This record gives sequence, C-alpha cells and structure tokens, in this order.
Amino acid sequence: MEKNKLSILLPAFGEADNLRWLLPKLKEAAGRISESVEILVLDAESPMDDTKAVCEACGVTWLPRKGGNRYGDAIRTGIQAAKGDYILTMDADGSHNPEFIRVLWEKRAVADVVIASRYIAGGVTENPALLVGMSRLLNFIFKLVVGMPVYDISNSFRLYRGDVLRSLTLTYQNFDILEEILAKIIWGDFSPTPVILEVPFRFEQRRHGRSKRQLLVFSFQFILALFKLWRTGTSHKRRPKKIS
Repeated sequence: MEKNKLSILLPAFGEADNLRWLLPKLKEAAGRISESVEILVLDAESPMDDTKAVCEACGVTWLPRKGGNRYGDAIRTGIQAAKGDYILTMDADGSHNPEFIRVLWEKRAVADVVIASRYIAGGVTENPALLVGMSRLLNFIFKLVVGMPVYDISNSFRLYRGDVLRSLTLTYQNFDILEEILAKIIWGDFSPTPVILEVPFRFEQRRHGRSKRQLLVFSFQFILALFKLWRTGTSHKRRPKKIS
C-alpha cells in the first residue's frame, strides 16, 4: 500500500464542537504543505457525541480507540493505523493552531522529532497563570531530575519521523505517554543518533468545553512518570542523545 507522506493524529474525547471549527482549517493548512495527508481522529471507544458525523462531513478518518479510553490508548491506536512517513500529533481542542504545522514540517529534514515548545525563547502560552506556573515547574523538575534535555516535554504538538515512532513499544496509559516517547527516543539504541528540535510556539486557549487535563490528576501522573523514567535513566548506561 502506498504510504501517505504525513499522518496527523488527533486524540478526541467529547470534542465535536471544537472539531467542527478545527477540521476544515486543519485540512486547508495540511493541504498547503503536502498533497498526501491523512487525518485520523481518535475518538472514545464508545462515541460520546457526534464526533463521527463531524469527521464524515469533513472527509477525515474517524477511529475509536483500542484498549481503553485513556490518552495513551488513543496515541497507540493512531500510531498503529497511521501510514505516513511522518506522524504529527496535536490536540483537538483548538489550542494548537493548524497553521503552525508548516513550521514543524519545514524542520523535518534536520530533526527526527520537532516539538512546538512553549518554554524556549519566543514561546508563549495563553493558559491562566497558575497553570502556566505549575506546568513550567513540572517541566523544569523533569528536565533536572530525569536529565532529559528538552524544555517542553508535555506539549503534544510534535512531528515525528514515522519509522522512529513506530519502533517504540509504548506502555504508559495517560498523558505521561508524551514523556515516555521522548525518553525512549533519547535513550533508545538508534543509529544514527536521533535529533530532537524545539521551535517556539504560541499555545492558545481551547475553543469550547473544559480541558480533560485535571490539574491535580495531571500533576500526579507527571510525577509518577518522573519517578519511573528516573529509575530507567539511572540504570541506563548511555548518555542522553544530542539535542539540536
């Protein structure tokens, strides 16, 4: 089967109202960078709203998650289904502006992972100050304790080389799968050494509804991932990969 050049994965859990706004703009933005793009919306196992109908009306692929309703299940389902040489992940709530895909796409030749980063020079986030402060603190602690040389490890807006992402065995269940992916790329036995690049990005507020990331639950999952990956990192003989 002929591969698509780019697969875009959109985990969606009750996001029909946001997808009505996002999908037409996403299709338009993606169409300007590649003639071969597939958009996969990873819905709940059992539909919660009319996401499937929205996907059909917009001409994109709707897929129910396999294995459960967690974020990690959505990511694994999408990776398994994706046919692209490159795989892009992004949020379905409108916080990731589809026009920024072009910036990530233009860096694909110089990096195996390109991260839209809120926490390098030029990056911005529109979240409330409390959330921004907590997120910055958690990212800093993760970078310090685990030794992962990435400033924004929790933003899902990323472009991956497809063969690198497909080579990983991913087991984490929630949003901590984002840290698991980076750790397994950084510490993995790849040759040549994968390159991870961060580019400054403006994170916008969601368009409709409430965030699925509850602050206390997200913080607990983040700290648990920190402990698990710290144990992995301290037992790992190789140093972290070079970051460009």
